[in-house]
Amino acid sequence: MGNLKITCVIVDDEPMALNLVESYVEKTPFLVLKKKCSSAIEAMEFLKDTPVDLLFLDIQMPDLTGIEFSKMLPKETRVIFTTAFDQYALEGFKVEALDYLLKPFDYAEFLSAANKANEWFSLVKAKKQTILSEEKEFLFVKSEYKQLRIKLADVLYFEGLKDYIKIWLKDNPKPILTLMSLKSLQEELPETQFMRVHRSFIVSLKNIEVIERSQIIINNNRITVSEQYKENFLAFVNNNSLNL
Repeated sequence: MGNLKITCVIVDDEPMALNLVESYVEKTPFLVLKKKCSSAIEAMEFLKDTPVDLLFLDIQMPDLTGIEFSKMLPKETRVIFTTAFDQYALEGFKVEALDYLLKPFDYAEFLSAANKANEWFSLVKAKKQTILSEEKEFLFVKSEYKQLRIKLADVLYFEGLKDYIKIWLKDNPKPILTLMSLKSLQEELPETQFMRVHRSFIVSLKNIEVIERSQIIINNNRITVSEQYKENFLAFVNNNSLNL
């Protein structure tokens, strides 16, 4: 499950219950406690400015019950209910709680519920990464009053020149010119395929042939990796190197 960290808040109007759950959170490596709250109102105020992943939420509280409060949470924030009243269990699952802890519960029961949360957030993270890394296959760029469809797999690199960009393609000796800034283009490109290595260059990572000191060779052209972008580029090289 990697180094996934789950931020959490404990909400309970009983000080002893708060302290017990806090002690359980502190001995669970993947949980990061952001706050203990003695009411749903207090938690609501805190969450306005500090969103968290997970709430350990007591159901039976004055003013606003845990069930009522859980229905107000953003869908990204998940809940594990903690309560002494088992008749609330079914109602808890109706609001899509990740789990339900019946008081008094020990650390083993707490850890089982926390592990469910860890699995859920790990799946969400994996899904997001899959979506982000799915290859964007083409871009439309405006060139000489036409919208040209550029296959990203054919791009060697983009070269920025003041207000326009040269797009260098495989098997194409002349670049395509388009009015655009390198910065706005960078926002459109998938990070898994392209990297900015210089104020004037974004390169196709899969088309790099040779790296020599601080220079990249693509299609016999040398592009210098400038100091500003060196750290990112070296991280990419290290991640894709055979450490013999």
